[in-house]
Amino acid sequence: MKIIKKIADNTRTLEGVTLAFLGDSVTQGCFELYKNASGGVSTVFDQQSSYEMTVLKILNTFFPTVPINIINAGASGGKAAKGLERVERDVIRHAPDLTVVCFGLNDCKAKYSKVESENIKAYVAALEGIFTKLQSAGIEVLFMTPNMMNTAISPHLTDPSFIKVAETCADFQTRGVLEAHLTAAKELCRKMGIPVCDCYAIWKKLYESGVNTNELLSNKINHPTREMNKLFAIELVRTMFTEE
Repeated sequence: MKIIKKIADNTRTLEGVTLAFLGDSVTQGCFELYKNASGGVSTVFDQQSSYEMTVLKILNTFFPTVPINIINAGASGGKAAKGLERVERDVIRHAPDLTVVCFGLNDCKAKYSKVESENIKAYVAALEGIFTKLQSAGIEVLFMTPNMMNTAISPHLTDPSFIKVAETCADFQTRGVLEAHLTAAKELCRKMGIPVCDCYAIWKKLYESGVNTNELLSNKINHPTREMNKLFAIELVRTMFTEE
């Protein structure tokens, strides 16, 4: 990818490199869920354990003299359509060299009055809008597929409201709704020439190999553990180094 060539050149010029990450709560750095004092649901935010910060650490190890800036444009509950609305404000105005886009976990659960095939079309259209805006601004784009959601209700969940959310996510996961969205997104990327870091495929392979992927979720629903955030980072850096 161009980003790697620029980083390598920056070892001499020290111009600096900026990476942006546009996505949902996982990108933002959300982990466990808990009931707050008012009885509502709150999330543990830990940006230092998010995958983009591990990407930074890896690149700093490889290129210790290069200033690398990270823009976290993740938003809890985010969907591709909302990402399209805020891409100029949250990403483009900062003129990053590369933007990693990751949506799908919330998009597959969108409660439109449309059938699921129409929901997929809306998701893909929003992604296409994001990609087009970024490319038109001269920003390199990489699409990353998210993790799997829970496939069953974890015995760790005891609060009825958390169990209800887990039931909804398990339904969309086991019926293949999330995967159908991601398959359509990857086809769009193929048509637009956008590299894909397919982390979902890795999660699926683990699941098919007998790994209890529910235990790899910090909230036992849809947020990967801190350790699994490192998987995203490693795969992203690998993609940066292998994609032309």
